[in-house]
Formats: sequence, structure tokens, C-alpha cells
Amino acid sequence: MVEVAIDVIRAWGHVNVRATHRSTIELTKDEYLTPRGDCIVGIKANKALSDLDLRLKSIIRRDGSIVIAVFSVGEYFDYVVGFGSSRLTLSSNTKLIIRRSDYVDDATLMIKANKAAADLNRELVDRLKKGEPLLVYIIGVDFGSDRTA
Repeated sequence: MVEVAIDVIRAWGHVNVRATHRSTIELTKDEYLTPRGDCIVGIKANKALSDLDLRLKSIIRRDGSIVIAVFSVGEYFDYVVGFGSSRLTLSSNTKLIIRRSDYVDDATLMIKANKAAADLNRELVDRLKKGEPLLVYIIGVDFGSDRTA
């Protein structure tokens, strides 16, 4: 049986959004961004990992689950696909990080993602640089033990 859960995070762009990092994407509840934060695409987020829907977190914590993050700014969007893991704690109360690697810490949302900040749609990034609002839809999918090849 397929199980799906969704949550939405609202955040804001900032003049210092660069989105040039080659291995991560980050959202933060912080209200500022320095030019060194080249993986951060949204600030003033209304949620961090610890705030996500409990059903969604349960799915993301399963080995083999699929995690999708859809980034939307105005009419522009992009998406990132990666994997959940039983090693994820999803406990950060300040941020959320998408990783291309399989590194895990309390802020990791997904591992082995297909994109990093540098890979995001540049029109979307340009809008974020203007401080526009960002919606991020987090979708967790678990196909269960009845998977077929």
C-alpha cells in the first residue's frame, strides 16, 4: 500500500540568496542571510524539521521512502527528489537541509537528492533575490513492502 503525506513551509527570499552550493539546499527560521550562506534559499521560515506533520515525518524516517520538495515562487517552480532514512531524526527547530550526499544530522530532510542549490531554476532564484515569498511543499511517499520490480 502506498502512503503519502504532505506539509507546506512558507519562507522568504533575501537579497543575499546566491543558491550556488553544489551539495545542499537549506531553509532557515533565521531572519537574516549573509553572502556566505550560499546554500540558503529561504529565511524566516514558518517551520523547521521539528515542526513538520507527524505523519510526514514518520514516512520520511523509513528506509527507501521517497521525499520530494517542490519550491514555488510566483509562477516559477522547481522540485528536488531524494530519499528518507531511518537514520534521520528530523529534530532541528531552526532549519531544514536537503543533501546530495548521505550525510545525516538533526537538520537533514532528505539524502541522495538529485539537486543542490546550484541546480535550482535560476528564474526562481532571481525572484528569491528580490525577497519574494517562497512556498515549499514537502511530500513523503512510502510504497510499502509490496513493491514490485
